[in-house]
Amino acid sequence: MINISKKSLIAVFVSLLLLGSPPAFSTPAEDSLPDIGTTAGATLSINQEMAMGDLYIRSIRAQVPLIYDPLLAQYINKLGQKLVSHADSVKTPFHFYLINNPNINAYAFFGGNVVLHSALFRYSRNESELASVMAHEISHVTQRHLARLMEDQQRKSPLAWAGALGSILLMMASPQAGMAALSGTLAGFQQGMISFTQTNEQEADRIGMRTLSRAGFDPHGMPNFMQILADQSRYSSKLPEMLYTHPLPDSRLADARNRANQYPAKTVPESQDFLFARIRILTMYSTEQRPYLDQLLNKYSQGTAKEQLTAAYGRAILLSQDKKYAEARTVLSPLLEKQPDNIWFIDTMTDIDIEQKQYSNAITRLQNALNKHKNNPVLQINLANAYLQDKQYSQASQLLFRYTFTNPDDLNGWTLLTEAAGKQGKHYEELAAYAEIMALQGKFDMAIDYLSKASALVKLGSNDQKRYDARIDQLRQLQQSYSQYKK
Repeated sequence: MINISKKSLIAVFVSLLLLGSPPAFSTPAEDSLPDIGTTAGATLSINQEMAMGDLYIRSIRAQVPLIYDPLLAQYINKLGQKLVSHADSVKTPFHFYLINNPNINAYAFFGGNVVLHSALFRYSRNESELASVMAHEISHVTQRHLARLMEDQQRKSPLAWAGALGSILLMMASPQAGMAALSGTLAGFQQGMISFTQTNEQEADRIGMRTLSRAGFDPHGMPNFMQILADQSRYSSKLPEMLYTHPLPDSRLADARNRANQYPAKTVPESQDFLFARIRILTMYSTEQRPYLDQLLNKYSQGTAKEQLTAAYGRAILLSQDKKYAEARTVLSPLLEKQPDNIWFIDTMTDIDIEQKQYSNAITRLQNALNKHKNNPVLQINLANAYLQDKQYSQASQLLFRYTFTNPDDLNGWTLLTEAAGKQGKHYEELAAYAEIMALQGKFDMAIDYLSKASALVKLGSNDQKRYDARIDQLRQLQQSYSQYKK
C-alpha cells in the first residue's frame, strides 16, 4: 500500500479546487472528447480513496456547519442518487452533504463525497439547475480527477506545502480566506498542473451534462446556472464564492450552451420536492434573506398549483418559527388533509404538535405514517424525538438503537440516543452514544476514552462490555489505518 504523504494530498486537493479553468471545447458534440478520467489505479486504489474521503468528511463534521435536517438530507441524497444511477464509471458509494452557507459553492472529494452550500437553493430556479451542479461534482469523482492529479504530481518534483492543511480546511468554510492563506504557496505552482485541471473541469462539464440528460433533467440547466453565476459576478463588487473554486470564463459558458443545444428539446415537469426543499432552506436556514423570501412567497402564491402549495407550506413554517403555532396549524391543516401522506407536511405539523405539547397527536400521526412508509428515516427520527418530548424514554431508546444500527453515520440518531440514555440514568449508554458522535467527527482519542469509561461502568464480562471493547478495537484500527494519510 502506498503511503500517501500529506504534502502530495494537499497539492492535489488544492489544485483541483482552486485552479480549474476550462478552455473552449473543440466541438459541442457529446463524444468529441475522450473519457480520460478512469486511470490512476497504480497510484491510488479505490479503497484508499474511500478511506481518505471518510477521514475528510469526519473533519468536515467537526469544523463546518453541516445541516442535519433529515428532510433536506433525504432530498439531496435522493436527487444525487438519481444522477449517480445514470453516471458511468461509478466505483464508490456516493454521499451528499449540505452546509449552511449563504455563498454559492459546491465541491467533491475522495470516496464519492459531494458537499453543497445551502445558497444553491437560493439561486437555483429549478431542479435541473441544482442537479447540473451536482452532476458536475459527481463527474469529478467518477473520473477520479483527484487520483489522476496525484499520479501526475508523483511524476514531478514534490512542492513544499507547509501549513497548507489548515488553509484547506479554512477554505472549505470560506474559500476567500483559504485563498488568501494559500496565496504564497500557490504563487510558485507549476503551469502544467493548472492546464491539467483545466482538462478536469472541461471533462466534468461534458460528462456532467450527459449524466444530467440521462437522468431526465434539462441539459440547459447547466449553462443556465452558469449564467446565474456570471450575472452575480457582473453586477456585484464581490465575486461569487463558487467562482473562486470553479472559474467561469466566457468560453466555458458558451461551450456549455452549444453542447446543451445538441441534446433533444426536453420539457421537465416542475419538481414539488425541489420547491419544498428550497422554501424550507430559505425559511429555516437563511433568515438573513427575509426580504427575498417574502418576495418569493408572493411570487409563488400567484404561480402554478405546485408553487401555491409551496407558498402555503412556507408560510406555515414562518408562523411556527414566530411561535404563532395556532395560526401555523390553521394554514397547514388543510394541506395535510388533502395530502395526509406528505412527509414535508407531517414533519412540520409534528413540530407544531410538540411545541403545543400535543405529544400524543404527534406520536399517533408519525406511527400511522410509518405504517405506510416503512422504515422511513425522517419519520423514525421524528418519532424518536416525539417519544423523548413525551418522556417515553424507553420507547425512544428502542427506536434509536434500531435507527443508529441502520443509519450509523447520522449524528441526529446518536444525539437523541445520548439524551434518551441520560434521562434514564444509563450513564454507560450515554457515554457510548457520545463516543459515536466523537468518532463521526474524527476525534478518535475522545471516542475511545468515552467507550473505555462506559466499559468500566458495566458488569465485567457482560455483553455490553464486550460490545464496547470490540468497538474500541475497531476505532483504534481505524485510527491507525488513517494515520498514514496524516503524515
